[in-house]
Amino acid sequence: MLDLIVQTLDDTASTMATVFVMLFITGLMTEMGLFQRLSYLSKPLTSMSHLPAAAASTFMVSFGSTLAANTMIARLRDEGHLSERQAFFSAIMNGVPVYFRELFTYQLAFVVPILGICVGGVYAAVSISAGIIRLIMVMILGRAYLKADPESSPQMLESPVKKDLLDAAIKSLRGQSQIFIRMTALYFIMTFLVLYLSEEGIFQSLDVLPVAHFFGVPPATVIPITIYVASPKAGMTFLGPMIQNGNISEIQSLIVLMLGSMFMLPFYAVKSLMPNYTSVFGMRLGLSLVVVSTAINVLVRLLVLMLLMATV
Repeated sequence: MLDLIVQTLDDTASTMATVFVMLFITGLMTEMGLFQRLSYLSKPLTSMSHLPAAAASTFMVSFGSTLAANTMIARLRDEGHLSERQAFFSAIMNGVPVYFRELFTYQLAFVVPILGICVGGVYAAVSISAGIIRLIMVMILGRAYLKADPESSPQMLESPVKKDLLDAAIKSLRGQSQIFIRMTALYFIMTFLVLYLSEEGIFQSLDVLPVAHFFGVPPATVIPITIYVASPKAGMTFLGPMIQNGNISEIQSLIVLMLGSMFMLPFYAVKSLMPNYTSVFGMRLGLSLVVVSTAINVLVRLLVLMLLMATV
């Protein structure tokens, strides 16, 4: 138990040190009004979603850091500038850019070379489609459940007076301190819980053999499916040679990837999304965001899996 606490403290300290720097820089740039100058680029998307101008600014921030963007959302909600529902839809939208970042940093750089153009390309398309569906969902539900307020919303992120660098830095530290303390406490708790469950073997006890038989993939694919749940990169690296050697067809390999993703995503949500979202937004809103984000990704892969099974 002592080793788990030490490891949790180490993980929390290293992660939250980076978070503190990001929070301070993001808060400083916000106080200086730099994000408002870029928000017009995403204004059409947020306007169609009935989201306020604040969401346009944070959406631009999310191209660099989703965590920093969501921290801005949490601060605006805590200060009363955003309602709970506006914060929810804004946070869902802030998760869209990561899909497009990964297209270049992960899909094209790793997945396609390992799995081949056909299998890797389809996998990348599935990932991008999840982001697009996420964006469309926000636009549809935002128009249905949010009221457009074009008169007041553009002023949400504007500072009342022009600040110099020192004033902006002080305001940034004061504004982010409460959020940072809450984030650190919750991140420590969730990290300890995840490490404890991993130590007890909960995450490793998943038996995917019956599922593999049900979906008609070769028994040999049980190994890459199991590895994929623990590490998608390792699972793909194992699967790549099987595709090249003809041990598994391209359709079967895509079925394996979809199955592996569907098993992996809930564990990824518990290990990564839950500590991040709950530390920023609190347990209620944070867990809601985790459930919705994970459900979108799982449902997209389930639909693709059903289409693949129909072709077998």
